[in-house]
Amino acid sequence: MKRGRMAMLTSRPRGTNDILPGDVERWQYIEALAHELCRNWCYGELRTPVFEHTELFLRGVGDATDIVEKEMYTFQDKGGRSLTLRPEGTAPAARAYLENRLQAGPQPVKLYYIGPMFRHDRPQAGRFRQFHQFGAEIFGAAAPAADAEIITLAMEFYRSLDITGLELHLNSVGCPMCRQVLRERLRRYFEARMDGLCPHCRGRLERNPLRLLDCKEAGCREAGAGAPTPLDCLCDECRAHFAEVRRTLDIVGVSYVIDPRLVRGLDYYTRTAFEILAAGVGAQSAVGGGGRYDGLVRTVGGPGVPGVGVALGLERTLLLLAQQHPEVGGRRPPDAFLATAGNTWETATALLVTLRRSGVACDHDYTGRSLKAQMKHAGRLGARFVVIVGEDEAARGAATVRDMESGRQEEVALNGLAPYLRQRLAEKRPDFPGDPKMEVW
Repeated sequence: MKRGRMAMLTSRPRGTNDILPGDVERWQYIEALAHELCRNWCYGELRTPVFEHTELFLRGVGDATDIVEKEMYTFQDKGGRSLTLRPEGTAPAARAYLENRLQAGPQPVKLYYIGPMFRHDRPQAGRFRQFHQFGAEIFGAAAPAADAEIITLAMEFYRSLDITGLELHLNSVGCPMCRQVLRERLRRYFEARMDGLCPHCRGRLERNPLRLLDCKEAGCREAGAGAPTPLDCLCDECRAHFAEVRRTLDIVGVSYVIDPRLVRGLDYYTRTAFEILAAGVGAQSAVGGGGRYDGLVRTVGGPGVPGVGVALGLERTLLLLAQQHPEVGGRRPPDAFLATAGNTWETATALLVTLRRSGVACDHDYTGRSLKAQMKHAGRLGARFVVIVGEDEAARGAATVRDMESGRQEEVALNGLAPYLRQRLAEKRPDFPGDPKMEVW
């Protein structure tokens, strides 16, 4: 028992990950692209709590969804309130939109977020219990052009990563009136095929028969092969809306596949629904998706504000990036390593800060290694240059700089060392930034 408790201290919970140096740089790369993309498209960043009142998800996501029925991490706080770790980002965004009275300002409101979500799911390739999403939402725009913008934004994110082989699946689930017609037709269809349904779908038939179209069980998929689809039940307005979304996507050059069975896994969707699919990301091929949710803000206690959004899975995106562009990311080695010999601690300490302030990524030995051992350590770190400061150099106000690639050494005055290294680094690294404001040593 004691051994088991100790093992819990040295192992992370199932379905979670430690993101280590070397991998973090890939995360930073795609997050930076997401931030830049959203700035260019005029979306403001939103950061919501990682836990919300449970009722927000019961009402917003839908109590007959897999998320609410099986996957939420729900707990009571010390005041007896039921709280839930956020399983998705749209309902919290709608809550934040209302609570902070964003509806009182200029409309539409365009928001984006990047952060962790939590679902008690079966861990597998690209699928975790703590996972991360990049999402974007538009509140206050009912026009089909808003749907097309959200979809185009998502596809542009993958284009900026140079990820290929993606397929956009597109559908319309209609308005509440369309959905009522579809529900009645689905009930009649599946009641005649109850024997082929899994126990879970039998229970859903009365509450939310649309979920039966989304079931992954082989028996349910076979039973539903000839079931009516949302496209079969669209009213004239929803049909026109869907046609305009498609026309706008055609104009901007976003290709898509019409998928009549696509309903997504959340109850708040109305009209447009879409998923982005890719091979090689685990048991399910969706890397992201979204749609319109014109009733969500009202459902969580606000006025009738239309909305549309998308969420992209970052773990699955990173799997695709590693497959297609393994050279991207990775931990960057130090620009320089400061090696010392003799009693030069004060000189080295001041010099180290000066180099770092100048934009040179510089490391130093803190373990008392010999100069020879410091040089070996710098080589293992992959440092491009080693700056050697011994007692003689310090007395002359100079340092010896060794290019670790060529082996060439050159003595440089300490007060000119930072500009010298920056010039040499710019020759080696095309991405090296311009001169920052800095203090001369």
